[in-house]
Amino acid sequence: MPKKIGKIEIKKDICIGAGACEATAPNVFKVNADGKAEVINAKGDTDENILAAAKACPVQAIYVYDEDGKQIFP
Repeated sequence: MPKKIGKIEIKKDICIGAGACEATAPNVFKVNADGKAEVINAKGDTDENILAAAKACPVQAIYVYDEDGKQIFP
């Protein structure tokens, strides 16, 4: 059984504000007024959907870690 997601980090210097994360998991991600994605609720969706949103990012700016701090994606 895979570990649960523990932390979501958005690399603001990489983020281009494409909005794919927000489109995939709108209860978790939002593109703010600066045109950068941010996490609004890290537990706002299933782990599968959060991971799908991270994978949807065209520049891989969303880093996902498990409960132990091990990087899951990218």
